[in-house]
Amino acid sequence: MAATHEPGFPQGVGAPAVRALNAAGYTSLRQLAGVPAAELAKLHGMGPKALARLQSALAELGLQLG
Repeated sequence: MAATHEPGFPQGVGAPAVRALNAAGYTSLRQLAGVPAAELAKLHGMGPKALARLQSALAELGLQLG
């Protein structure tokens, strides 16, 4: 599993993206499985780099965004 710098999210996902995820109620990577990427992209602080890292980390777990 990917190393984390914040509880629940992979290294390389920036603090603004982590704060946006937390504010939206997501506290762990596994909670993002099945969530549409377009929905996450609307979060303030969530950029394409963070989305790509989240997708990659989910793929390592055999999961994916919706």
